[in-house]
Amino acid sequence: MVHFRREKYIAKGGPDGGNGGRGGHIILKGNRNLWTLLHLKYRKHVLASNGKGGGSALKTGASGKDVILDVPLGTIAKNAETGKVICEVLTHNQTIILTPGGRGGLGNTHFKSATNQAPLHAQPGEEGKEDWNILELKLLADVGLVGFPNAGKSTLLASVSEAKPKIANYAFTTLVPNLGIVSYHNSQSFVMADIPGIIKNAHKGKGLGHRFLRHIERNAVLLFMVSADSDDIMKEYQILLNECLTYNKELKYKQRLLAITKADLVDEELKELLLPNIPKDLPHIFISALTQEGIPELKNMIWKSLVGDEDEEF
Repeated sequence: MVHFRREKYIAKGGPDGGNGGRGGHIILKGNRNLWTLLHLKYRKHVLASNGKGGGSALKTGASGKDVILDVPLGTIAKNAETGKVICEVLTHNQTIILTPGGRGGLGNTHFKSATNQAPLHAQPGEEGKEDWNILELKLLADVGLVGFPNAGKSTLLASVSEAKPKIANYAFTTLVPNLGIVSYHNSQSFVMADIPGIIKNAHKGKGLGHRFLRHIERNAVLLFMVSADSDDIMKEYQILLNECLTYNKELKYKQRLLAITKADLVDEELKELLLPNIPKDLPHIFISALTQEGIPELKNMIWKSLVGDEDEEF
């Protein structure tokens, strides 16, 4: 604001124009109680308000009201044009300014000097920033289920948690990731993510490809699942592992476990024949969600991988 002090007995006071307030920010805030971005699906435009102009007597204008968008943990913001990652929200109540409001202008009091004691100009505020961003969610889970379609991932999740994923005898039954909380003893638990089936060349986008491979990056432990009636268990495991590593080489540092599912379809003699082909350094177990064979042992194996405590058993 351009303003000069005018009071009784002070006819020619100096400049006292106040500064303008900044524009409102668009802020992302982590919320551990949210699991999806569906609440933002139809909110295409998010507008923060303008800052207010400065006043006399060096009064600063009010800042524009910020807009806070609650997002689930694991949300990444990308620039829609360049695809560059701007930020990611990882912790509860974490706040990140996604789009900053424009800076408020300076009142004429900032421009007074010995040679210009009555400045008649002020600095205008900056224009608000306008941009397009994409919010993308990468699931934060302790255990990610990795396997071909119909490997029994959804069946396992349904049997060990209260999750209700769609289960049917055809490929790509699971089209969206499902999360389930698996109870362990002493009121402990861990989060398991059922990720849609991976097929060969998924890293190139084939099948559901990149759309769901990204969720694997955020899991502490990768539980590879191969059906016991597979023609070659280790070949399928290697295909799955190769797809993961081709997509992101950093996944080689993740803890890996192997669950051979549908164990009720093979007898003990066949299991003994299959074991020599499995690497000794790869923790593995035969399980059946139908008969609950190996399920308690699988929970122990996962818990040990997560916390490294070999003394506790379920």
